[in-house]
This record gives sequence, structure tokens and C-alpha cells, in this order.
Amino acid sequence: MGNRVKGRPKQKSIKAASHSKMGSKRKLSRMGKKQKANNSGLEATFIGRSKCLKMLQVTIKDFRRLCILKGIYPREPRGRVPGKKKGQTFYHIKDIRAIAHEPILEKFREFRSFMKKIRRAAGRNERDEAARKNAVCPTYTLHHLVRERYPRFEDALSDLDDALTLTYLFAALPTTTAIKAKMGSKAKAIAAAWGAYCSTAGCITKSFISVKGVYLEANIRGIPIRWVVPHSFTQFLPEDVDYRVMATFFEFYETLLHFVLFKLYNDLGVRYPLPEIEAGGEVKGSTSFILSANLRSLGNAMNSSTGAITKVVTDTLEGDQAAAIKGSIKHKSKEEKRKERELINTVGAALDNIKEDENGSMDDDEDEEEDEAEVDVAGPLKAALETLAEDEARAMTRGDESNLDDDALKRRRLFAGLTFFLSREVPRGYLELVALAYGAKVGWEGPNSSISANDPSITHHIVDRPTLLSSYSSLPKSREFVQPQWILDCANFMFLLPIAKYGVGVLLPPHLSPWVDNEEEGYKPAYAEEIERLKNGEPIEMIQEEAEKSDTEEMFGDKEAIDDGKKDNEKEEEEEAEEEESDDDNQAKKKESAERRRKKEEKEAHELAKSMMSRKAAHLYGRMQHGIAQKQAKVEALSTRRREIEHSKEKDETGKTPLKQKVERLKKERKRIEDEYSNTGGSMKKSKKRRA
Repeated sequence: MGNRVKGRPKQKSIKAASHSKMGSKRKLSRMGKKQKANNSGLEATFIGRSKCLKMLQVTIKDFRRLCILKGIYPREPRGRVPGKKKGQTFYHIKDIRAIAHEPILEKFREFRSFMKKIRRAAGRNERDEAARKNAVCPTYTLHHLVRERYPRFEDALSDLDDALTLTYLFAALPTTTAIKAKMGSKAKAIAAAWGAYCSTAGCITKSFISVKGVYLEANIRGIPIRWVVPHSFTQFLPEDVDYRVMATFFEFYETLLHFVLFKLYNDLGVRYPLPEIEAGGEVKGSTSFILSANLRSLGNAMNSSTGAITKVVTDTLEGDQAAAIKGSIKHKSKEEKRKERELINTVGAALDNIKEDENGSMDDDEDEEEDEAEVDVAGPLKAALETLAEDEARAMTRGDESNLDDDALKRRRLFAGLTFFLSREVPRGYLELVALAYGAKVGWEGPNSSISANDPSITHHIVDRPTLLSSYSSLPKSREFVQPQWILDCANFMFLLPIAKYGVGVLLPPHLSPWVDNEEEGYKPAYAEEIERLKNGEPIEMIQEEAEKSDTEEMFGDKEAIDDGKKDNEKEEEEEAEEEESDDDNQAKKKESAERRRKKEEKEAHELAKSMMSRKAAHLYGRMQHGIAQKQAKVEALSTRRREIEHSKEKDETGKTPLKQKVERLKKERKRIEDEYSNTGGSMKKSKKRRA
């Protein structure tokens, strides 16, 4: 009988279907273990925001701040989301568990209870008690979060783009109820400290002026860092922006930038933060004053013996430095002096060869070829000049610049020996940064400037006016007046451009972006080609003559295309007559037909290969060809626009530009159509309705 009980129905067989009326326990034995709730599927991996607030027992305001400070963002669940949970904000369950053990969460709870006590005392009119309690307000730091999110210094450098952009934005925003004055002053100080380091280390590589602001890029330890500096205008604050979220981001970025700047200044051997300097006659809260003060204090700290981290460290390092210097001198006497002697001998042989070529006769060509093969003149001279320039640049650098790499030294040599003076209408911030990073000396029209306007050492006076002021006539004549774009273009192309196109009141050349790869785009602007030829050593007059020649050829080519078909027919008849008379023309015609036949065969083979492709490969190939065609159309549109702009500058015999001729031609065409339409009894002119 087994486990059969009298009076109860017989159990189903174990072989019965699972959907039959078997008990739950028996069904579990067949189907497997029952899964508990929230242990599998969407609920086991992701959690909604409302559940997060219940789990952490915080308000949505504190939860948002915690997520920003910890770097936790909403997740998109993989797979299908149930219909009742669509549109919800999900977070990963592991992120929420990490927040639950965060020390800042406990500080937020302490602050919430502290504010309750303050409000209670203020409601009872106990001002002394409220003031006493306010002195012991709970505080917190974000240092452990920075070390947790950025375990390596390179990780912090690669994440500085947004931090610097937001810092420069807060430095330019006015003080409101949402943006406190203390926050703006902190942003200005951090931006000035960053700018002082970039200009001192010479790490600014690219710059570009746009409508949104001035884009700058610095290269630190091989990591490009790009940020935007807003223009010096009155900023408009939109009402639909939550400035509390921006303030929370700035709270974390402030700590991050302090960490990064401390490390960078530590590498230079300077204590951070820098000491404050008196304002003098300048506005102390302005960004330009803070930048110049940081630059002066950084220069003083690096030039002084007490500018190291601590005096104890400096004293302990003096003995090691002296020993290293002695070792380097001994090492130089063996290795470097031998290389210098070899270089001098090669250069001396090259110079002797040049003298023999000048004094000797030109009769024997073979002897000259042998001499040239024995001693290469260009190579040793170029190497010697480059090494001499690098040694001279390193010898002229201060102690703070001796650790710069080769690229930074090349940037330093661009404006070396030049002195810029900025007029009062020129924005000082980014221009001073770029000029100092590339080795120039900078003065400005205002207090605390180390260079006065009448200084004869000024080489370039930066002016942003349509005409010069009458007071500038009394200044020394040894300077050049240029517009601010000249500094940025020279820095981007690493070449001192001619100032004729950047004079006062002159229409400026196009300001090209340094982040556009012309080879990848397939189109190179005319001004970029001109600068490349200047860098190759071609004279300016030759470049201008060839440009005018190409313009005239293109213009005449367009005019011939617009002409009537009579001249074309006459030319075709003449060409046919010449082809019949000469055999050379017949051969050329045969070559052309053979070329046409070859292209046709290639096209047929291409179509055949395309038909043999699979459906997926053909679709991919079609998308590739579509992208190539779009890119080619864009290049052709740019070339056509460039050609039209160049032709619009030319004038005909009556002094009218092609654009004006086109307008007159269109007017005549419209008048002719109106006359033809008026003969039919209608009118194309708009009737003026009289108002009742």
C-alpha cells in the first residue's frame, strides 16, 4: 500500500504533467527550487530611486548630492523592462550599497539634526543659544572621495576637462542668491593658479576663439586637457537651470583641482597654495589681478631659495645636488666632450668644403661630386645649429624651466625675445596665458604692469580698434601694431606669421581651428596652404603671384563655361580638322578611347563584384560609399564657396564686382519676365491694399 491513507484521493503519478492538479510541494520537486523575491531578474540587479530613498533614509536633495560626489549615475537596465516600471530611474544595487557605507551620509544626518536644533532655538528667540550651536556646525571633507575615484594621478588629469570648464564658468558668473560670492572667489583663485602653472610650464599647445568662448588645450604628462574660457561679457543667468546641482559639482571639482595643483606645484618645487599679494591700484577681485598675482608669486617662489616645499627638504637636498653636479661634470668630460669634438670636426670639414668650392674652379665635375659625397654639408650644419639652439635655450632658461621637455622648449622659443603690450580694450586673461607660455614678456595698460606703454623694448602692441588713437603717435616707432588673433595663429602654427594681414583696421584672415585634421577631412583651406608654404621657406611675393595667377585662371575658366555654345562649336570643329590632319592627334585620340574602354571594363568588373557580395556585405559597402560621397560633396561645396569668395573680390572694367554684376543680371532677367507677363494682361507686382 505504501503511503496510501484510507479516505484520501490517490496522488498523481510522478510521470504526470507538471500543469496537472498536483500539490505545491510535489510540483516543486518536479520544477526545482522556488526563487525568492528580489533574488533574480531586474529586481536583483537594479533598484528604483524611490526604493533608494527608503533604503538610505535620506531626502532626494541629499541623495542627489551623494550621487554627484560619489560619481554614481543612473543605469539603463539591459533587456526588457516591465510595463509598470517603464520611465523609472534605476540605479545599480551595488552602487546603492556603496553609498549606504559612505561616511558623508552620516554627516548629512548629523547636519539635518543640527539644523533642527538651530531652528528650534531660533523659533524660541534664543539667539545666544543659536549662535553657540552654530559655532559647532558639523563639517566634512571630500579628500577620501578624490583618492577613491582617482587612484592614479593620470586618471585625475584625464578627467579635468569638465572640472576646469565649470571652474572658469563660476569665475565669470555674477553673485546671486544661488551663487555665493565665496564660491566665485574660490573659482577665480583656482583658475588663476591653473593658468599660472600652464604659462610657467609652457604646456599650452592649442587655442581657438569661438562664439561660446576661448578653447584652450594643455598637454601635461602626455595627456591633453581641454577647457573653455568664457568671454568677458555680462553673463545671462537662465531661470531653468538648477544652480544647486552645479554648486555640488563645483564642490567636488574644487577638491579635485586642489589635489592636482598641489601635485603639479610640488613637481616644480613650489609650496601650494601661493601667498597672496597686495592689489595695488587694481581691483582685487578681478580675474586678471588674481592671475597676475599668482604669476608674480609663482615666479618669486621659483626664483627664491625658500620656494621649495619646506626649508628642511631644501637643506637636505643641497648635498645630493652638489654630488650630482660633480658627477655630471666628470661624466661630461668623458662622454659629452667627445661628442662635441666629433660635431666640431664634422662642421669644420663642411665649412672647409664650402670655402674650397668658393675659391676653386668649376672645371672638374667629378671631383666636386666626390667631395660632396665625402662630406655632407647640410646635415652636419643643421644638426649643429639645432644643438646650439637647444643648448642656448636651455642655458637661458631659469631654474624653473630647466626641467621642461623638448616640445615645451620649442614653444618657449617661438616668442622668445618679444615683448607684447596689451591695450585696455584687449582681454588680458587668455592672451597673457598664451603669450607667456610661448616665451614672450607681457605688459598691459593698467596698474601692476611691469612694462610701461613708452618702453622701447616693446616689439608688438596688441590693439583691437578700427583705427589707432592719436595718442599712439607719441609712442616709439620701433613697435608693430597688430590684432589679438595674430598671437593665437602664431601659437597654433608654431610660426611667426607676417603681420601685414593682422594690422589695425585690416580684414583678418580666417581663424582656423587647430583641432581639424585637413588630411582626414579631404579639404585644406587656402590660408593653411599659404602658411605651410611660408614654413617651407618660399617668399611671400612668389606665393601672392601664384595665388593671383590661379585666381585669374579659375575666373577665366568660369567665364568660358558661361559663354554661349558658338565658341565651343568652333573650337570643336577646329580640333576635328587638326585631328584629321595630324597623326599625333589620332594617336592621342586612340589613347583616349583606350582609356575610356579600360574605365568601362573596370566599372563592369566592379558591378559584377558587387553583385557577388552577400546581402550584409553589400549593405555595408553601400553605407561606406554613401559616407564617401557625402564627404566628397562637402569638400566640393567648400571648394565652390572658396572659389566664389575669391572671384567676388575681382572687379571688371567698370569697377563692379562679380556679385554686383550678378545682382544686376538677375534684376534685368526679372524685369524681362515681368514685361512678358504684363503683355498677357496680368501683373507680377504686389498690389498695395489700402487700409479702411
